[in-house]
Amino acid sequence: MLREDNADQRLTPLGREIGLVDDKRYEKFCRKMERLAAGRELISGCRITPSENEKWQKLGLDSLKHGQSMAELLKRPDITIDKLTCLNEELASMDREVLTQLQIETKYAGYIKRQVEQINRQLKVEKIKIPDNFDYNNVSSLSAEVREKLLQVRPLNLGQAARIPGVTPAAISILSVLLKKHNG
Repeated sequence: MLREDNADQRLTPLGREIGLVDDKRYEKFCRKMERLAAGRELISGCRITPSENEKWQKLGLDSLKHGQSMAELLKRPDITIDKLTCLNEELASMDREVLTQLQIETKYAGYIKRQVEQINRQLKVEKIKIPDNFDYNNVSSLSAEVREKLLQVRPLNLGQAARIPGVTPAAISILSVLLKKHNG
């Protein structure tokens, strides 16, 4: 996913492949990835239990009724990684960069998952093939301008059709439905 907080995770391996990232920088990156993996393991495996309610309440938080992992707790809007570091020395010993990354990944995991699913659905739609003999003139729900552009370009699939200037997302949706019916 394209986010500013994970640029190094996306780009350092690519930079390494093409020779832009030297050994020292790459080793630093690998150590960070190891610390991040350890942090993920820690927050998903370490449970905070109701027996720790006294500490929990000192942080201004409601009592726990049952144990939860730190990752589950971190998803709550009132919980920050800093509050969790008060409850766990190992977490508190991690560097700020790793803690920030853990918080972002955990708090936004649901949104990120939905975004990935949406991207995957879009990729499937883009691959839907348009038959050579598809008659755009018979699709009255498309504007005359869109029909003209599609007839002129004759895209091979919906992905190509979507990239034609003037072909709207609504037109792609209409074509998608028609092609699914046509292809069975």
